[in-house]
Amino acid sequence: MQTGDGAVGHDVQVSSDVSDQAPGPSAEPTGRGAATAPVIVAPSLDDPVVNAASDAVGGPLGVRAWRPRLGSGAAIRTVARVLVLLTLLTLGIGVAQRSPCYSTAWNGTGKQQYNHLCYTDVPYMYYGRGFDKSLTPYRQSDPASGNYGLEYPVVAGATMETAALLAQKLGADTPDQVRWFYNVTTWFLIVFALVCVLAVIGLAGRRPWDAAMFALAPGLLLTGTINWDLIAVALASVGMLAWARNKPVVAGIALGLGSATKLYPVFLLIPLLVLCWRAGRMRQWSQATGTAVVTWLVVNAPVMILAFKGWKYFFTFNDNRPIDLGSPWFAIRHWWGWEPPNKNVVIIALVLAGWLGVALLGLMARRRPRFAQLAFLTVAVFILLNKVYSPQYVLWLIPLAALARPRWRDFLIWQICEAAYYVAVWYYLVWQAGPSNGNTRGLPDNFYVWAIVIHLAGIVYMMVQIIRDILDPRRDPVRADGIDDDPAGGALSDSPDVWAWSQPRSHRAGHGAGAEPELVASV
Repeated sequence: MQTGDGAVGHDVQVSSDVSDQAPGPSAEPTGRGAATAPVIVAPSLDDPVVNAASDAVGGPLGVRAWRPRLGSGAAIRTVARVLVLLTLLTLGIGVAQRSPCYSTAWNGTGKQQYNHLCYTDVPYMYYGRGFDKSLTPYRQSDPASGNYGLEYPVVAGATMETAALLAQKLGADTPDQVRWFYNVTTWFLIVFALVCVLAVIGLAGRRPWDAAMFALAPGLLLTGTINWDLIAVALASVGMLAWARNKPVVAGIALGLGSATKLYPVFLLIPLLVLCWRAGRMRQWSQATGTAVVTWLVVNAPVMILAFKGWKYFFTFNDNRPIDLGSPWFAIRHWWGWEPPNKNVVIIALVLAGWLGVALLGLMARRRPRFAQLAFLTVAVFILLNKVYSPQYVLWLIPLAALARPRWRDFLIWQICEAAYYVAVWYYLVWQAGPSNGNTRGLPDNFYVWAIVIHLAGIVYMMVQIIRDILDPRRDPVRADGIDDDPAGGALSDSPDVWAWSQPRSHRAGHGAGAEPELVASV
């Protein structure tokens, strides 16, 4: 596809190569100053979707236009400012979309929160977990009102308690306090979203504009303020950035804090184990893992000691939780009336088997995969096989997708699937409440189950694209031009393999990105 070059009057062409529809290396300035750091990738010259969309604003960047290099702090700051504003815009639209529920403090008539797609867990935690009665999380509960404890890890609980104390100071009555609880929580989440987008910019190397996938993600708009997941997502991204900066101890602290907010950040240590084993960097992995464990214990210990029963409730709640909305098991039960006996054991075994498959892929690929690629696959396996899928879980994958498969076509296909599921789950809940009051609105069971299939298919689609990139690095947009090995790899980047079933011709992983690999060792 050719488009007019608005800058210098030439044509530019985005390759339609079957391997990825990705162009080859972009033209760089030549001459005395053209040397050292690689240029920052221009999205309109790199991504076919952005290239086509750029026609609306004058066409893609000219091939002879000046482009800053990776070491240019001013250029990165410009990218950061733009993406911070886009993130604020996305979250702002998401908050505005919840205004019908906000005006009634999520206590309107009927199924308002589902009909208007403005549901969020935040106000219901205030009502349902004793914050409106000034109960202390973990130490106090009120079973008479259905409050058996707080089913969240301690960092999330501390965030809720802080927001509740501020809401009680700012709100005149309970509905007003609920609105303030949502406001304060939203401010917290916005701050962590900005931290996340800045971390993704840092992780993307010479592709900082890839972080726009997070900033503009439909999943961020729709689910950013449903729950407290953005805190864990930001901490996980900071942990990855610290790892990329060769600071495994800092990475461990961030991942430990993230796992004390939501469980999933600890999963990132699994792909790191595989990659560090292959690269002979086990000392760095041990530092990160040991620090993560110590950090998790430090923040959990006070609650464990003072309120063990309340602290343990997070684990007992999830252990006893039945098969629920959004999971493949829900669809299987609907269609065939079957669910696995000892479901927790079966699901854990399947997740472990999936992770073993990811590990084998990481060890058997001819070229060592990138951190973000294996991280996406690891988290996706858990989401695919878990007995519950909450809509905000999409946030866990968005930063990883931007780093693992920075192609807008694939990203948007997946996000459309998730947006379809987001609409479907709320209208399914409208349908579920309908028969009791004569209401026939909503989405019937069969249609909802197909929405689950669409959501699962979107994740699988992204996984397939990433696996194909791992098996053929020439498809990988990050490695296609042979300049980058792994911007998020830290000590792994450009390291030689010391253990793998197959190794490239060169002993250094960073060489020969476009060269045909050759098996030279077998273990």
